[in-house]
Amino acid sequence: MIRQSYMRKALLLGGLMLMSPFSARAEEGMTRAEVFRQVEALSALGDSLFHDPSLSASGKQSCASCHDEAHAFAPANGLAVQKGGATLQATGHRATPSLKYLQAVPQFTEHFFDSEDEADESIDNGPTGGLTWDGRANTLAEQAAIPLLAPFEMGNKTQAEVVAKAIKAGYEQKLRAFQPFLKTTSLFVVLTKALETYQQSWKVFYPYTSKYDAYLAGKVALSPEEQLGLKLFEDPDKGNCASCHISQPGHDGTPPQFTDYGMIALAVPRNMELEETRSASSYDLGLCGPDRQDLHNRPEYCGLFRTPTLRNVATRKVFFHNGFYKTLHDAVAFYVLRDTHPERVYPTDRHGTVIRYNDLPTQYQANINKDPPFGERTDNKPALSEPEIDAIVAFLQTLTDGYTQSHP
Repeated sequence: MIRQSYMRKALLLGGLMLMSPFSARAEEGMTRAEVFRQVEALSALGDSLFHDPSLSASGKQSCASCHDEAHAFAPANGLAVQKGGATLQATGHRATPSLKYLQAVPQFTEHFFDSEDEADESIDNGPTGGLTWDGRANTLAEQAAIPLLAPFEMGNKTQAEVVAKAIKAGYEQKLRAFQPFLKTTSLFVVLTKALETYQQSWKVFYPYTSKYDAYLAGKVALSPEEQLGLKLFEDPDKGNCASCHISQPGHDGTPPQFTDYGMIALAVPRNMELEETRSASSYDLGLCGPDRQDLHNRPEYCGLFRTPTLRNVATRKVFFHNGFYKTLHDAVAFYVLRDTHPERVYPTDRHGTVIRYNDLPTQYQANINKDPPFGERTDNKPALSEPEIDAIVAFLQTLTDGYTQSHP
């Protein structure tokens, strides 16, 4: 399901997304320069709001508490899920994703049609797009509202409560100043739009400054191990990673996003560290619940989660939607061990039988992806050896932003 043509178009539009909500203002007499000044001011407001803990129920947790810029806007710690709420002791059931490279994510659709030549668009690639692990937010403003109101995150009970905290913190005048520009009477809308605009700052959130970007630009060579890792990453008979995590630029030179934004069921092992998994009947089913409710009656979507970008993945300390894996090596190894050596992936019952796919009820296990490197093999050997896994990890480390030849 390689969807490069759409992503090239989406990425080109990504740089204009700041303008698109405000394009009507230019038609109403504002010059382009005036619109950009307003956008820059709104972004600066969003920056302040993003880093302000006073907007939370505890008064101690900001957006930046879980989305640390020094860690690619993901957590700085190794917790599978972050703590929040009024006492900072509540926990959810999903790992906090990075906020980088979200500028081109398409809106969620159940039926995604696309083709490289933009002529034959007859193939339905299925559920695609949207923000968060289950794609339930279509804009960064919608996404920003989720943690503000989640009881296990920033813990506010209502939008009015968020606004009251913002006013108390001294933001009222700045928020009201943007009401005419955004054509809204809601200060909560202004607040989330400010957060959205800040997250569209390309120098901060999608700078394309990794070693791999420098390599694609012809400015640096990959090491032999990194080069091998790239080859294995793209080889459909080995890692086959690029089938979902697209690694090559578009024909027009658009940088690769390392995701096709599709939804996929990987059957990651159940993480017993999470409070919710202590109940045998509790499952995180991704697209069909519990956080997303509009697709709860679509069993074919149960167990599917969005494919994240792999840019900056080497800066993470936990991996996959439930934070089960703690090292990048083990996360890569999962793909080649899941079906060839399930005893190395899943627990066993009291009789010693491996409990495969133990975090997805049996009735939904037909949804699990079996494309290579998954699937049983005639020789029962994993598609990647240990040195080959190490090579892919070395390549993934080239996707970290901030590369310079003096500080690789």
